[in-house]
Amino acid sequence: MHIYHYDEKFKYQGEDVIDDDELPKNATDVRPKEGLYLPEYDENKKEWFESASKEYIESLKPKPLPPSDIELLKQQNADLLQQLAESEKRVEEQSKTTAGLVMLLTEKGVI
Repeated sequence: MHIYHYDEKFKYQGEDVIDDDELPKNATDVRPKEGLYLPEYDENKKEWFESASKEYIESLKPKPLPPSDIELLKQQNADLLQQLAESEKRVEEQSKTTAGLVMLLTEKGVI
């Protein structure tokens, strides 16, 4: 029989295989659910639950890696393309404004 041990506070302590049909003290045949960080057993419900805090679980997750040189260059390239597009738009708007002013001045006979 496959059994799962827990301590006096019902915290998971490991597993074992025994030949006996009788469960030892502080053990169960209920397997802990996958993905639990600090499994704790509830004898009344006969199930394992997560006892780890969100902060503890977050502390175990790996920190994101800094961007690689290629990723940095890609981002810089994207930023430069965006700036170029904005500059081209401003130039186009200025050209339209200048053309409008020249037309107005021509109509008024100033030039």
